[in-house]
Amino acid sequence: MRIAVVSDTHGNNKGIIEKLSEIEKPDILFHLGDYVTDGVAISKALGFETIIVRGNGDHLHTEYNEDELVEIKGKKIFLTHGHKYNVQNGIVNLYYKGLELGSDIVLFGHIHVPIIEKIENMIIMNPGSPSLPRNATKIKTFGIINIGNTIETKIIEIN
Repeated sequence: MRIAVVSDTHGNNKGIIEKLSEIEKPDILFHLGDYVTDGVAISKALGFETIIVRGNGDHLHTEYNEDELVEIKGKKIFLTHGHKYNVQNGIVNLYYKGLELGSDIVLFGHIHVPIIEKIENMIIMNPGSPSLPRNATKIKTFGIINIGNTIETKIIEIN
């Protein structure tokens, strides 16, 4: 199962749509909020299933949850934007929420910085932002997760 992970598009989804159409097609897209309407647009443009959570910039879109817990190929994946977990000051709150839920993977956005951390048996990932990166290099990014016999994660750069 191949999963594209996107967050913090903030109304600019052209680059991510172009990049996703160039690479091996994901089976599903996770959009981690800010802006949920971009997740819908990406899904329509590329024609694959999408799971969306709302971020702090999506307060009008109450049809989406702030958190989701999904299971794919026997792996529990917790999706959140992250603002409720004080992620600007670290990932410890997310780690404990992941433990509470029995998560194998915790996905979050909000800080616009790509992160892949493995703590014990849990992967914590932020795909960065494909439109407004805040990492030192200002490179636009998103994430890919491959779930098979193992879990592989990577950050993809957008030119």
